[in-house]
Amino acid sequence: MLARDIMTRTITTVQPQTPLADAIARMVNARVSGLPVLNEAGQLVGILTEGDLLRRVETHTEISRPGWLELLLGPAKLAREYVHSRGREVGDVMTPAVVNISEDTSLTDAVKLMEKKHIKRLPVLKDGALVGLVSRSDIVRALGQAMQAGMEPCAPTTDAAIRAALLDELARVPWANAHNCNVRVKDGVVTLEGVIFTESVRPAIRVAAQDIPGVKAVEDQMIWLEPVTGTTLVA
Repeated sequence: MLARDIMTRTITTVQPQTPLADAIARMVNARVSGLPVLNEAGQLVGILTEGDLLRRVETHTEISRPGWLELLLGPAKLAREYVHSRGREVGDVMTPAVVNISEDTSLTDAVKLMEKKHIKRLPVLKDGALVGLVSRSDIVRALGQAMQAGMEPCAPTTDAAIRAALLDELARVPWANAHNCNVRVKDGVVTLEGVIFTESVRPAIRVAAQDIPGVKAVEDQMIWLEPVTGTTLVA
């Protein structure tokens, strides 16, 4: 899946000289948490996000420090913070360094970039022009559509096929210790038996079973064996 497949194409934008109050009104009306900032030539020059609006004098949330610390920080940083907390135009407050992607960026790479940069949205550029926006909500929407449509083109249709698919999955993942797990399937109901040595493995095996198309229910009869004391516990 690529950025072009899930991106929002109708985007509310602002310019650096847009009054900040107007930009906030657009964010509220459009129900978005960030606005791309374009210059007069239509080039992306920044982004205004909710995070840029947290430290404001109007809400009495501007940064406050002891005087001795302000002396250490120096006038340049303090002046920038002053503009950020009191500026009246988008250009005074926006984040100027914008991380962006192309239409051909994979969804995997987009998510990695969001996590690495700790950001919630990625402008999508084509030949330098803004053509879309990929946000967390777009990814969640794509997830919902994928879950509704089903991701497995050849769903198991028999108990034997379900059992084989689950055993294959447990053999693939490094945490399962598949040789300790016994799987029985009857009429689409999966029964899990065997021994686990880490309690957190129990829900993971259950999820692996539930994720297989055709599974109607999962019965957990696995025994947890605490490796130090030998204590056992059945779910």
